[in-house]
Amino acid sequence: MKEIVFTDKAPRPIGPYSQGVKVGDVLYVSGQIPVDPNTNEIVGKNIEEQTIRVIENIKAILESAGYMLDNVVMSFVYLKDIKDFQRFNEVYSKYFSNNPPARVTIEVSRLPRDALIEISVIAQKG
Repeated sequence: MKEIVFTDKAPRPIGPYSQGVKVGDVLYVSGQIPVDPNTNEIVGKNIEEQTIRVIENIKAILESAGYMLDNVVMSFVYLKDIKDFQRFNEVYSKYFSNNPPARVTIEVSRLPRDALIEISVIAQKG
């Protein structure tokens, strides 16, 4: 059975998708961009600031469903510029230092609202 996950501590969906969907003990979190949930505005002028906001949004969605960052088993990272990889990775590694998840990181030509980064994750308990 599919359970929809929603929290006011992360940006509201701007289209026909959910912040997260839980199926059994697996949680699928939709792609998050660096939008402040209080202002609905993109925050951060560089990859480091935007990465922090994105991961904090993901963390809020995970926590609302009873998960933690340690439960993330897979992450999908989309960077506007692959040259930002090392700077992104420095921030990312602070959040996922203990048993990091599997990951895909790719460069894309454009992201919603001209963000520098978007991340989606899959988490599992147990």
